[in-house]
Amino acid sequence: MLPVLVHFTFTSLWSQLVLYALALGVVGYIAYNGWIGAVGTPKSPGEKPEPPTSSDRMQRALGYGAFAAVLAWFGLRYALPASAIPGGKGEGIPIHTYGVLLATGFMTALTVAARLAREEWRKPTWVPDAQGGGQWVDTEGPRKQEAMMDFGFYALVGGLVGSRVLFILVNWKDYARDWTQVFSLGGGLVFYGGLIGAALASLLFAKQHHMEFMRLADLAIPTVSLGQCLGRLGCFSAGCCWGDVTAAGTRFAAHFPGSGLAKDLFGRLGGTSSLAFQSQAQDSRYVVEATGEVLHHMTPGAVRISDWVAQHGTTLPVYPTQIFESVGQLVLFLALLFARRYRRFHGQIFAMWLMCYAVLRTTVELFRGDTERGTLHGLLESLGASRLADSVPLEAWYNISTSQFISLCMFTFGATLLYRRIRRAGEAAGVGPTPSPA
Repeated sequence: MLPVLVHFTFTSLWSQLVLYALALGVVGYIAYNGWIGAVGTPKSPGEKPEPPTSSDRMQRALGYGAFAAVLAWFGLRYALPASAIPGGKGEGIPIHTYGVLLATGFMTALTVAARLAREEWRKPTWVPDAQGGGQWVDTEGPRKQEAMMDFGFYALVGGLVGSRVLFILVNWKDYARDWTQVFSLGGGLVFYGGLIGAALASLLFAKQHHMEFMRLADLAIPTVSLGQCLGRLGCFSAGCCWGDVTAAGTRFAAHFPGSGLAKDLFGRLGGTSSLAFQSQAQDSRYVVEATGEVLHHMTPGAVRISDWVAQHGTTLPVYPTQIFESVGQLVLFLALLFARRYRRFHGQIFAMWLMCYAVLRTTVELFRGDTERGTLHGLLESLGASRLADSVPLEAWYNISTSQFISLCMFTFGATLLYRRIRRAGEAAGVGPTPSPA
């Protein structure tokens, strides 16, 4: 586990000036990308848009720049001390492995999606030259490839908002005590919330760019698995989304360290303990080390979890569920990328992903041990139904998690979508020519 790669601090004047210059450069670069990526407005839906005017470019650049400036302002307030910026917290910039892998996964997924978009909408057009000849030039493919960069912006904002909103809903009782924490930079994110938020943003993007949503979804959804493959490795480095306690001697098990053992890239103690360690350090339940059985009462051979963790400085051995899902997501990405060659209709890959990921996530959830992610037991407790919650013990097989419930809904939706699309394709084949592969 490597939660923090390196931690930059900005206590000297020169380092603060460098950070200001870097923030200004990032804002300018994002605004410039908004300028060069502008597209004109088509005369009518489906037609080729006109070349962008200076007004179109300026409007887009200002929008991108304003959004980047807001993010930069919050970032500078977090990193710099109060002497360098009003309201500064002086936390510096810790380069978390989780953030690096999450950003790498997002950029990798976006790059692959842009490449797929170029191939998906390839449309060679004959362009004559002055000598009476000409050549075939693909104009639509590169245009759609550039549009996917904008799509990444929509998906990023929608995903961040959705993941944060679902986290707050799952833990709403904690936020009800102090609603201002809703806007805190701390807290967590939930993948399913990000998926829902990104899907809604994708609907908006498809409508604005006159693209069929199902065709866009078929193209983009496999790359979600590619990004999540790297993202789950980030979860492993941070010690979040951990698994349940395993029996002693289990071959595939992980120990997540506390602050006294967690180091950065240069071998220095980072002072940051894993989330798994923090959770088990406060866990008053008991565990039988030999079997990994977790109990709510003391029995012969059992030890309190918090006592064991305090004594050893690491968590009990747990299932590396982050690795399980990372491998599963990679397999799913490769399988769907291969299946794209044989799809019969738009929406087929999207529906298959919904079903396959629901099965993968539900299976991984069976090995999860972080009750903080939200379960039926926790939901009943938050609603004040304590007696009913007692009838659903934390370790009971029917105490499904929030993610398992969403997975059931997602599998049902995917299966229904696939059935309806197959039926529609069959009806079309019966009354007319078979639709060409997408």
